[in-house]
Amino acid sequence: MGLTLQQKIIARASGRDQVTPGEIVTCQVDLALLLDSGGPRRIWPRLRELGVGVWDPDKIVVVTDHFTPAVDAASAAILKLTREFVAAYRIPRFFDMQGIGHVILAEHGLAQPGMFMVGGDSHSSNGGAFGCYMAGFGAIEMTGVVVTGEIWMQVPETIRVNWFGAFGTGVVAKDIMLFLCRELGIDNASRVIEYGGDTVEAMSMSERVVLTNMAAELGAETGIIEPDETTLESIRAGGQEPAADALNWRSDADAQYLVTHVFDAAVLAPQIAAPHSPENSGAVGDYLNVAIDQAYIGACVGAKLTDLRMAAEVLTGRKVAAGTRLLIAPASQKVIRDAAADGTLQTLTAAGAYLLPTGCGACAALGAGILAEEEVCISSTNRNFRGRMGANSAQVYLGSPYSVAAAAVAGRITDPREFLS
Repeated sequence: MGLTLQQKIIARASGRDQVTPGEIVTCQVDLALLLDSGGPRRIWPRLRELGVGVWDPDKIVVVTDHFTPAVDAASAAILKLTREFVAAYRIPRFFDMQGIGHVILAEHGLAQPGMFMVGGDSHSSNGGAFGCYMAGFGAIEMTGVVVTGEIWMQVPETIRVNWFGAFGTGVVAKDIMLFLCRELGIDNASRVIEYGGDTVEAMSMSERVVLTNMAAELGAETGIIEPDETTLESIRAGGQEPAADALNWRSDADAQYLVTHVFDAAVLAPQIAAPHSPENSGAVGDYLNVAIDQAYIGACVGAKLTDLRMAAEVLTGRKVAAGTRLLIAPASQKVIRDAAADGTLQTLTAAGAYLLPTGCGACAALGAGILAEEEVCISSTNRNFRGRMGANSAQVYLGSPYSVAAAAVAGRITDPREFLS
């Protein structure tokens, strides 16, 4: 019986020839991602209490992104503690105020096919686009990883999701994920979502990571995509050389899936998720003319360079509607540099967008851009749970960068295809 890609990775990490869904195994971690939000400030006190240190500083990546830049004394203290932790344990891979952790891993080629990786954040599944197994864990589990380099887990089932055909105008990976949140639901615990099909194969890495990132919104353990030449090119662009066996990390032809779904990308319309769940989604036509106060382009899933370019396509020669604010928080400093170099930032700001610091920001109700009571926002972020971006009574809709930018111009939710040639 063949194995899925995630079974192969877990088998290698646990020192077995093969693993079966439902088995409990202990895996050796190849790389661990710690963020300022739930990393050193939660882990360091436990290390001190236990009188132990870090198992391997070279296999830990630390990123400050949630509390950057500090907006109050408490945030500044968290960042200070994070920097002191890195210095105390001489962790070489420290990215301070350089971008959102999941984006940083991708930009630096640190996620590679076949690796078993963990992160202290639910959207660590972002890394699975590179053919590795990467899942998010809480601070207690991450403490164990930091000390021992190991973690136990139950081997998940795999759901295969195949997409075929070319997207229509104004349709992108974010629309796939909002569609899947409705079709597959958000209760897929103990499952991995493996994406495939020629639609996925044609995607850039910045679009593929949307699929794996938002596996978290499906409630899955993680998402994963088989590596190909696009994967290897991205790793090299990050300054790393892929392993010699990188393209061998694939599911077997006779791998056993819990279920296989097949969808047609050509018939997919732009999707919108209404408050207060990504599962509450439908075609954009179901939500036309909802007036908005704010449009927000940000987060690990929605403020990469390609996302900003999507927004710029809509905003070229246009202005943000009066009484509506468009806020943009690029996902990394590199994104800011590249968007400045190619003119994207000029297009966005000329249209009336406000540029915010890089970081998680309003996506997690931190820093600039949070919502007041009763305000309505459309956002390129991954979640719209009640209170996620500010006040509990605020209404957050989700859409692609195309849809967010179109709403900013119209002052209401509208079909982005009206603004695209």
